[in-house]
Amino acid sequence: MSMDFNFFMNDVVKQARQEIVSAGYKELTTPEEVEAALDQKGTTLVMINSVCGCAGGVARPAAAHALHYDKRPDHFVTVFAGQDKEATEKARSYFTGYPPSSPSFALLKDGKIISMVERHQIEGYDPATVVSKLQNEFDQHCEEV
Repeated sequence: MSMDFNFFMNDVVKQARQEIVSAGYKELTTPEEVEAALDQKGTTLVMINSVCGCAGGVARPAAAHALHYDKRPDHFVTVFAGQDKEATEKARSYFTGYPPSSPSFALLKDGKIISMVERHQIEGYDPATVVSKLQNEFDQHCEEV
């Protein structure tokens, strides 16, 4: 039996995209969309999505749960590393001082990076721990809804 790898990967990518969008994040697929979203006033959480196991098992579930907190960002957006390369590159240009990392979360205020939860703070942890890290950042930088 033969399996078409590209067909399989397209299905994995589609599922990963649907999970984060269904959770309430706006998907950004072009550099122009990224610029418009990240230059907004207020706080923005960017989830850098990927197809790795820690994205599916930890980061995306944490991203979904992070929305349900009294203090939270004004905007929730996502870019897909390895898929929407130009959009991801544009988003990463805002993350000065941080190396490329996926999955990861970037918290911006008025278009300026204020904190990151990088892959090494996600991989090997459970979703609740990552949610707690995000909520710590929200407590410091976001307003109560």
